Amino acid sequence: MKLPNYLADKWVEGAGPGTPLVDPVTGDELARISSEGADLKTALDFARTQGGPALGQLTYGQRAEMLAKIGEVLTANREEYFRLSLLNLGATQADASFDVDGALYTMKYYAKIGRALAEGKMLKEGAPLSLSKTGVFGAQHFLTPAKGVAVFINAFNFPAWGFCEKAAPALLSGVPVLVKPASPTAWLAHRMVEDVVKSGILPPGAVSLVCGSARELLDHVREEDIISFTGSADTAARVRSHTSVLRRSVRVNIEADSINSAILGPDCAPASDLFDLLVKEVLKEVSIKAGQKCTTIRRIFAPRQTVKALGEAVSSRLNTTKVGNPRHSDVKVGPVVNKAQQAACLEGLKKLQSECSVVFGGNDHFAPVDADPQKSAFVQPTLLSSNDGLRSQYVHDVEVFGPVMTLIAYLSPKDLIPMVRRGRGSLVASVFSNDPAFLQEVALGIGDLHGRIVAVDSTVGSQHTGHGNVVPSCLHGGPGRAGGGEELAGLRAVLLYHRRFVVQGPVHYLKDLSNSSIDANLLYS
Repeated sequence: MKLPNYLADKWVEGAGPGTPLVDPVTGDELARISSEGADLKTALDFARTQGGPALGQLTYGQRAEMLAKIGEVLTANREEYFRLSLLNLGATQADASFDVDGALYTMKYYAKIGRALAEGKMLKEGAPLSLSKTGVFGAQHFLTPAKGVAVFINAFNFPAWGFCEKAAPALLSGVPVLVKPASPTAWLAHRMVEDVVKSGILPPGAVSLVCGSARELLDHVREEDIISFTGSADTAARVRSHTSVLRRSVRVNIEADSINSAILGPDCAPASDLFDLLVKEVLKEVSIKAGQKCTTIRRIFAPRQTVKALGEAVSSRLNTTKVGNPRHSDVKVGPVVNKAQQAACLEGLKKLQSECSVVFGGNDHFAPVDADPQKSAFVQPTLLSSNDGLRSQYVHDVEVFGPVMTLIAYLSPKDLIPMVRRGRGSLVASVFSNDPAFLQEVALGIGDLHGRIVAVDSTVGSQHTGHGNVVPSCLHGGPGRAGGGEELAGLRAVLLYHRRFVVQGPVHYLKDLSNSSIDANLLYS
């Protein structure tokens, strides 16, 4: 079976043998994808000339209702998405829920945001500015939806959520989308787009789908287009430096590598409530998606006198955590996405082991539950301990995109903060402490290199949303090696697909240009 592409309102099968999609547990081929022979230039032109204008005729409120209907369609097919997650990603029920249910919630969330934007077609920003003595001539800043295409190049780990968290704010803005899911897990994104197309909710050209190689896609982007990329920093650099992107100053939003941290405060003794909460969070992070999340904890910082106890507590829990075929309900950790990713994880693990001690795991020949190690793509959950966090190289630089974490000891905030900053820009850091002064010192010391900081004290307890959980009302993104991009954060994600401009003229004219204003409460609602 070869999955077709959806371009210029037509399903088009790519030429050639295509790229196989495999079950990472059994190694069985599931389907094939190919973009060979697909006319990507025509697809982008069709989206700009047909999909964009059709969406642009609608108000924010009308497009919000479209998102709500899409949310209903996707929700009706939830069980099928779980089935495909199991087959194509080797996902446990928890893994599938994290991806699929997160996608459904995000789509519905942006429908709610759109309903609050009233019936305008562009957004008024701020108050009018007087530019004359009598006040008859002034200026007003506006944001108008881009007239191009939102090109999404997505990562393999979240085919459902990656599609919805980008498509929802773009479609709400009136911007057509072209989705290029990562090849290894394209089946789930393909099925979701197929369900949306079959529903007839969106006008022709509002959504396009390319499965397989992006080929010359970026050759055809223009200044009114927007590229949103999630993936490796190396590929992100190639996207940013593409000739068409540079020549036309195409807007690019990037989410890339991230060496995220969890920090245990000096006040948290072994067996204390916050100590136990951190252990629980570490186990969750290493289990969900087998550590294949851009927000997964990679470094665990703890006071030197607490590191050994923390390692023992985490190891004890890992020792009873079953790893293997997710078709068994008691399995908590599934495979990584394919054999290539398994090899990459094991290669990175060897680099970390060159400067770390193994606390738990690290066996590349371990036996997963009900799976052939030769055919499957499992990586044993592994906890390492840095021999010298201040002088380590790989610990702060190598992201093993799998169930691997490293313990790092610190003496005081004076050596903790420089070590955390050596991640060179991260999506998230969590701090577990009841000491507000410690939290403030850490936040001031690392905030500029992080997109999100999660602070947990005893009053919060287990009610926090989680280190690795991205919610649509809060910023997702990070500076430096994390890509420098920003996604979600309520209305702010919608603004990404707009262009800011100012109109100078008669004040009475400016008042009538738009009845939709940016509500500060919506920016982070």
